[in-house]
Amino acid sequence: MQIADVMKRRKLFVFFDSAYQGFASGSLEKDAWAVRYFVSLGFELFCAQSFSKNFGLYNERVGNLTVVAKDNDNLTRILSQMEKIVRTTWSNPPSQGARLVAITLNTPELFEEWKDNVKTMADRVLLMRAQLKAKLQALGTPGTWEHITQQIGMFSFTGLNPKQVEYLVKEKHVYLMASGRINMCGVTTKNIDYVAESIHEAVTQVQ
Repeated sequence: MQIADVMKRRKLFVFFDSAYQGFASGSLEKDAWAVRYFVSLGFELFCAQSFSKNFGLYNERVGNLTVVAKDNDNLTRILSQMEKIVRTTWSNPPSQGARLVAITLNTPELFEEWKDNVKTMADRVLLMRAQLKAKLQALGTPGTWEHITQQIGMFSFTGLNPKQVEYLVKEKHVYLMASGRINMCGVTTKNIDYVAESIHEAVTQVQ
């Protein structure tokens, strides 16, 4: 709400990135709240939405750009510019992924099944986040690990430095980005103890 007040006061344009709808909290409605709130306040805005994660269609590159404008004239002008950008950028993208998404969203039975599946995936990631934080705290791993549960989505920025990451990759075979970004979907009930102990080892032995 404070962000909306600042943006209205400074007359800033709103551009949302919706990469995890449903996959962040397990609720499509909750994850869309911010976008809907800004629309309710009368903002014109863009919302870029990806279906790579919540549909498991990473290789299809499916998404959309939702445009909210105050009048049809603005929409017409925006559409003409978007058509030029699309034509010069990719022109004719593959349609298979888009058709899968469209069929799922427009078929009530499939839509309900998809919502249940997304919630199941989101709940599992949230559980792994909570357990990883708890295990690191139980081990007495130096530092604060609250950020693991404060972040959302598939990935977590662990806060580990490049040397600690290198140690995890080379010595423990726990793979993450040099930035410390780890895929939480790769953490399971079977390997979470090993992951936590490996992170503890990296933090306590590598500076």
